[in-house]
This record gives sequence, structure tokens and C-alpha cells, in this order.
Amino acid sequence: MTAAVVTGVGSALPATFEQDAVWDGFFADHYEGVRAARRIFQSAGVQRRHAVASPMDEDLSQWGTGARMERYVQEALPLGKQAVAGALDVAGLAPGDVGLFAVATCTGYATPGLDIRLASDLGMPPGLQRLLVGHMGCYAAIPGLAAVSDFVTARSRPAVLLCCELTSLHVQPAQRDLEQVVAHALFSDAAAAVVLEPGASRGRRVAGMVARTDASTADHMTWDVTDLGFRMGLSPRVPDVLSRHVGGVVEELLSGAGLRTEDVAGWAVHPGGPRILDVVRDELGLTEDQMSASRRVLAEHGNCSSATVLLVLEEMADVDGPVVVMAFGPGLTLYAALLMPI
Repeated sequence: MTAAVVTGVGSALPATFEQDAVWDGFFADHYEGVRAARRIFQSAGVQRRHAVASPMDEDLSQWGTGARMERYVQEALPLGKQAVAGALDVAGLAPGDVGLFAVATCTGYATPGLDIRLASDLGMPPGLQRLLVGHMGCYAAIPGLAAVSDFVTARSRPAVLLCCELTSLHVQPAQRDLEQVVAHALFSDAAAAVVLEPGASRGRRVAGMVARTDASTADHMTWDVTDLGFRMGLSPRVPDVLSRHVGGVVEELLSGAGLRTEDVAGWAVHPGGPRILDVVRDELGLTEDQMSASRRVLAEHGNCSSATVLLVLEEMADVDGPVVVMAFGPGLTLYAALLMPI
């Protein structure tokens, strides 16, 4: 069977702002009287973030969902194009070589979507197959990776996965709701793309995939479509649920390849927040150095939903050996992939 191999990763980021600046310039007034809000912003593990719509420059909190979706298309197209072009360039492929183009997003929708518009703009072939992975949330990159790797293996054609998330378009009206404060302290904008090729002689082979959903905790993380954009629900119990499942997921993933935790050279863990990373570290017995790439992405980029774990993977380009990619999101769902060097 032909292996699906990750041969290129690319990313694109909108304007950067400092966490302290956006607190002082917007959220301090937005959450005036919410005593814990400042502490939450300071303890989020985020130093800098990115936004196509910085609340310091424009307040979208009263915008209707239709206006936010129009803005999503305007802003997502150039970011997505840059990320995909960068990944193809690293892989040494032309847009015309692509057989499947998949797009994962939970922050904006339009028809024709990013998949059609970007494929045309980039010069991908008219016979291109396309896939939209919508509204899965922060873990969508990994089921997206599973789908494109299955295509590459079955069809012996290259494929591209783009994750494009613009969370800044969903700033919510001021409420005395700590879950909203946490979301506004963490989330950020980014686009990231990966290229997979059949049987490539360089890169990382997709060697395994494991999913686990605890439906009994489905209310712990939600992403609701409202008249004023999409609204995050984020229970403080999420790390506790993660702690019950992450060990079993990783054991299943590694045992299928005859590996143990100590054989893993790199851990690309979705930095949903500082407590999420603490739980993964403690449950798997990892060192803080092994979590450094995820901590760095959280500090420098914030939580960019589905694109984030690909940013961590991009940080680990020089890691030599097996890499575990993990992400978590609504469901509650854990997804993990094993990438093996060629």
C-alpha cells in the first residue's frame, strides 16, 4: 500500500497584537466589573495574537452573522492562498499537481466556499476533488489529515489540507460570563496548510490515527451559531475530561506501531490553553521541554482553533523521529495522529 507522506507545511498570519495591549485597549472596558477578567487574560499563556479585525481598531461585537460571514470570505481568501502556496512551495509541487483540496474551518461559511474560490485562484485543475470539513472545532486538522491521507493512499495523487480560522470575527457582546472571557483571552486567527504525497522519499509518513469522543461531556465545549456571530461555550472541566482519556488514546496510537512514549521524538499538542498542556504533560509523563513547541505557539500565536496544531507541527520541522500530533475539541473529542520519518 502506498504511504501518504507529509511533504510540506505552510502558514499565513494576519496582523499581530500584544495581549496586554488588547486588554488595555478594549477588553478592560468590555469586561468592566468582571473581577476575574484581567487575571484570566494574564494567565492565558498568550503574549501575542493575530486578528483580521482587531477589537482595538473596530468593535464587531454588535455585528450580525451575515456581515461577519461576508468579512470572513474577504479576509480568508488571501490568508488561505498564502498558506497553501507556501506549503506547495515547500513540497516542490505546482497547484496543477493536486488531486484533492480539503478545507477545514469552523469560523466562516460561504457557497461557493474557500475550496472552490482558492482552487480557481491558485490554478488547481478543473477535475480537482474537494472536501469541506466544517464546524468540528479545534481538532478538525486531524480528521482532515485522515481524510486527505486516505485519498492519497487510495488514489496515488497529492492532496492539500487547509485550516483557516478567523476567530476575531466572533467577538461577543459584553456579558458577565467567565467562559466568554476565557475564549476572548485565548483565541486568534491563522491559516495553515499541509501537503501530502503518495510514496514520497522525504517527509513524514502518516502511520496511525486514533479518535475518542466522550459524548457524556458534550455540553462542556460548544460553538453555537447566533444572530451575533458564533458563541463559544467552554467549561472549566474540559482538562479533567481530557485527563481521563489522553493516556489511553496515546497508548492505542503508539502500540499499533510497536512504539512506547519514550520512542516519540516530538509532541505536537494543540495548545487549547495552559491547563490543557499541563494535563497532557502530566498524564503522559512528559518533560516541559517536550511541551516547548506547543507552549511557544500558544505564547506567540494564541489558540487559532484548527490551524493551531499545524502551526506546532511547522515549529517541529527539524525534529528527527516519530511525532505525535494531538488535538481536542467539541464532543468532547480527542484526535491523535502518528507521523513517522521516511
